[in-house]
Amino acid sequence: MRWGILGAAKIARTDLAPAMQLARGAELTALATRDASKAAPFQALAPALRVHTSYEALLADPEVDAVYIPLPNDMHVDWSIRAAQAGKHVLCEKPIALHAAQIDDLIAARDATGKLIAEAFMVAHHPQWDRVRDLLSKGVIGRLEHIEACFTYTNRDTGNIRHDPTKGGGGLRDVGVYPSIAARMATGAEPVRLRSDIRYQNGVDIFARVWADFPEFTMSFYCGMMQRRRQHMIFHGQDGWIELSAPFNGAVYGDTRVEWLAQDRLHMERFNNVNQYALMLENFATSAETGAAFACPLEMSRGNQAMIDAIFEASPDAT
Repeated sequence: MRWGILGAAKIARTDLAPAMQLARGAELTALATRDASKAAPFQALAPALRVHTSYEALLADPEVDAVYIPLPNDMHVDWSIRAAQAGKHVLCEKPIALHAAQIDDLIAARDATGKLIAEAFMVAHHPQWDRVRDLLSKGVIGRLEHIEACFTYTNRDTGNIRHDPTKGGGGLRDVGVYPSIAARMATGAEPVRLRSDIRYQNGVDIFARVWADFPEFTMSFYCGMMQRRRQHMIFHGQDGWIELSAPFNGAVYGDTRVEWLAQDRLHMERFNNVNQYALMLENFATSAETGAAFACPLEMSRGNQAMIDAIFEASPDAT
């Protein structure tokens, strides 16, 4: 699969472009950016890289099969649709939309063009989540009663795009989506009631606490972008628990392990040296080329965005 990247965003430079060098059957062939200095790190990875000075030119490139979109959040829907209509498969950075209803337009574009459009939730492809799903489905911790999670990092640069409310900035859309997708992905359940307490600064949410009721269990998590970085997730059952030390970004947040207590015995399995971005690219190519089910289809993304929408609406300080 020959990949083109729309824009030279940091995540494309540090994570996705290197993953394209690792993923089986993937090749980074084109980049769209008007800034030659931003193209240099990508050319160091792929010396034959073609650099286009407009997004439209990249979409018109016949040697590009699929497009990765790491543009500002408010541009995701439009350029995903335009890329699919140009005959490219689309892997778009999260959040793929700012509101759940917008994903209906993406589903319609996917179905009309026959091109795969999907959200780049790399966690859906990490083998530690296969282990968690397996443990839950086998009931090794008994009846699941509660999920607890957090995801925080430090970004105090108010000039950064994540602090821009006009671009869909804020912590919930950046990192709060991960506890949400992970809980739904691991259990197959959807929340039926939500409460939240969100703290805003300059029009964007910088910290949020969330309480969710699912049909058979509860969940609480917090997320933010002005705190010391931390992440964890716990699934607590009647007879035991499952804890993930680095549920979302193992390479960044340290030792990636799943620990679980079952039948009064403690178990542990490590998942270091896993590049979840490369696995995502490989799975994306397989789905695009064969029609095999993708781990995070747009329908899953729509449910996640609906949960995020509801979290915003549930806060007494909703803006």
